[in-house]
Amino acid sequence: MIKFLMGVVVGILIFFFFLYFGGGTAMKKIGEGLTDTGKKMESLEKGLKKEKDELWNGMKSGVKKKILEEKEPPKKSQ
Repeated sequence: MIKFLMGVVVGILIFFFFLYFGGGTAMKKIGEGLTDTGKKMESLEKGLKKEKDELWNGMKSGVKKKILEEKEPPKKSQ
């Protein structure tokens, strides 16, 4: 029980020190950086999705061609 109370007190102290030393501005800078990173990741994801779709469509057409180009079945010998 004492460890729990000490953890709560330490957590509250860390929170107040964070606010006292300008935690809001730090969080704002971190948030802006994360927003920029998120935008970059979205553009990368769009490019990857486009390439994946093109590759998948190419594979589907290749599979269709192979199926349509069925070879003659081997002739049975008597």
